[in-house]
Formats: sequence, C-alpha cells, structure tokens
Amino acid sequence: MLAGIILGPRHGALAVLLFLFVVLLGVPLLSGGRGGLGVLFGPSVGFLLGWVPAAFMSGLVMARLRTLPAFPAALVAAITGGIVVEYAFGILGLMAMARMNLQQALVASAVFVPGDLLKALATAFVAEASHRSYPAAIVSRS
Repeated sequence: MLAGIILGPRHGALAVLLFLFVVLLGVPLLSGGRGGLGVLFGPSVGFLLGWVPAAFMSGLVMARLRTLPAFPAALVAAITGGIVVEYAFGILGLMAMARMNLQQALVASAVFVPGDLLKALATAFVAEASHRSYPAAIVSRS
C-alpha cells in the first residue's frame, strides 16, 4: 500500500517487484523467514504476486485523487489497491493452489480483512504525516 502511495504507481510497483525478486533469490524476508522459489508453490502465491498490481493501483488512485487532502486520498488508495486488488489476486491464487471454490477462498481470506483495514489506516496516517512534513515526499502530490 505505502510503496505505491509514496513512490507513485510505476516506481511503487517496481520497488515491490524488486523486493519479490530478492525474496525469490532466497533471502528470507517473508513472514516465518520464508524465501526462495518455493513460495511460488504455496497457497499464498496469489497474495505475493498481487503486491505488484496492488502497489501500482494504490499509486494510481493516489495520483487521481490529488485534489483531496492526503489522508482521505491515501485511505481510498490503500483500500482500493491494498485490499480490493490484493484480495482479487490472493483469492484467485487460493482457488488455484489450494483447490478451493470461490466461497471457500472468500471465507478463508475474510479473517485478514480487519487487519488489512488497520494497515490501510496506518498507511493513510503515514502518508499524511509525510505530506505535512515534506510535501514533495509523495510523488503524486508534487
């Protein structure tokens, strides 16, 4: 969420893509100290690969909402990219890798939504603080 909002759609997505590349090389940066090509074969692969389009969409929405104050724009951008887009990819990955139907994947993912809403709020607070302290910090707002 934050990468796209602060760096903009293209650079945010590229930053996340670089992070994923490092993880796939084997650096244990994911939860539980996971890393390596094996992460592409687990049920969370959709969520991992969804980080790139989610960062892009977060940055794109933030740029489109440049007339709004930083906090609401960042909150809408974080929810749109970091939750809606991210869960679209994650649910498709769960369906493919865990052989779940749509309803099962939705139910399995629903438990994480409250935490992700809190992350979206935190992202909006950080974006607003960044914008207040250094207005050029958010690329789409300069």
